[in-house]
Amino acid sequence: MLVSTTSTLQDRTIVRYLGLVSGDAILGANVFRDFFAGIRDLVGGRAGSYEKVLRSAKDTALAEMTEQAERLGANAVIGVDLDYETIQIKDGGGMLMVSASGTAVFVEDR
Repeated sequence: MLVSTTSTLQDRTIVRYLGLVSGDAILGANVFRDFFAGIRDLVGGRAGSYEKVLRSAKDTALAEMTEQAERLGANAVIGVDLDYETIQIKDGGGMLMVSASGTAVFVEDR
């Protein structure tokens, strides 16, 4: 499955637009508390363990999006956008949501 942030694919012709597809991943309510508790993981100004968690959430969101595209008969997703949002819970906790969305298409080689 080709995945691109652009609206076109080099050397490919879009034959059919199949619709909007998306995928989401939500990190648990303890992610912020754990983040500050784990600040000791900082190396060179980066929190390696939390980068891995965010990367995993991004990969999950992209996988859900491409699975939805495959069910529509697509072989590519174009115009992909990744969003990171925080969701506040009443008791002061929070969650982080990673969303991926794009347009499912069927392309042929030129």
